[in-house]
Amino acid sequence: MRKVMLCLLAGELLAGQAPRISVIDFYGLERLSETAARKALAVKEGDPLPPSKAAAEERLEQLEAVVLAHLEAVCCEGDGAILFVGIQEKGAPSFSPRTGPASSAVLAEEVVKAHAGFLELYGKGAGPGETRQSLAPGYTLSSDPRLRAAEERIAEVAGQQFVHLRHVLRESSEPEHRAVAAFMIGYAPDRQAAAEALQYALQDPEPAVRHSALRALKSIAVFAAGNPAAGIRISPTWPVELLKSVVWGDRTRAADLLVTLTESRDERTLNQIRESALAPVADMARWKSLTYALPAYILFGRMAGLAEDAIQETWSKGEREKVMAEHVPRLRRRD
Repeated sequence: MRKVMLCLLAGELLAGQAPRISVIDFYGLERLSETAARKALAVKEGDPLPPSKAAAEERLEQLEAVVLAHLEAVCCEGDGAILFVGIQEKGAPSFSPRTGPASSAVLAEEVVKAHAGFLELYGKGAGPGETRQSLAPGYTLSSDPRLRAAEERIAEVAGQQFVHLRHVLRESSEPEHRAVAAFMIGYAPDRQAAAEALQYALQDPEPAVRHSALRALKSIAVFAAGNPAAGIRISPTWPVELLKSVVWGDRTRAADLLVTLTESRDERTLNQIRESALAPVADMARWKSLTYALPAYILFGRMAGLAEDAIQETWSKGEREKVMAEHVPRLRRRD
């Protein structure tokens, strides 16, 4: 259904028709009221998406409390788009990326082709199968035979060219090459070295690079959780920092990764999230778009000390606001 809706929204754009908004969800509002943000946004549920993303962001940034605004429309709620509105307020904790690198280093043609071949297969509908297998040396491969072959090729290249991939990821001035390098490194045989390289990429100035790194780190985290003897350690520091980003994709992908990293209820990680990013997690957990709110609610429930069954039960019963109203003050007092 999600693929169908993406096609429908794309078709509307090609036909010159802006998709309608089903849900508007905000994040980053502390001093600024949602009413004031909606007035500056100048669209509401049921309206077409803003004709100019830049113009809408500029209107929001003219508000006194706002340093930066970020709009992102994603699929789907009912028959319309979800519009996420991110606000970075003056003086609020925020994510600050590194300055972009300046080296002329780029990826070899065979690396670019291996990545493009995988994306082409994925785009043609040979998506990852329902069943996935973890194979030595630890990468996760699709059960679809075509994608499996493409992923095996990526894993082979990642192992052979890891040093150069890491160099491009850290030093290349080309963000597209850095994003591809992050994707490929996720398949490298040395998972610990891969995780360390990808942690550095979470500070990249380009969102696409950060998102590619988060995707790869989540795959490594899943493997690490299922294979504790491998001794793979993924630091939560930068994923937690990305929860404070004004970019929607940073927050949602970081939350997904942190759900995996906290499955064992590691107290240090949960305390780090609570101390540094309680407000962003609570923001996201309150989103009306349930698909994107759930990972943050799971994180919130774990910080609050709820059992996994209780998290799922309160979510299913629509009791999340009751749970949050009870536990947010308590979690804040612990600071």
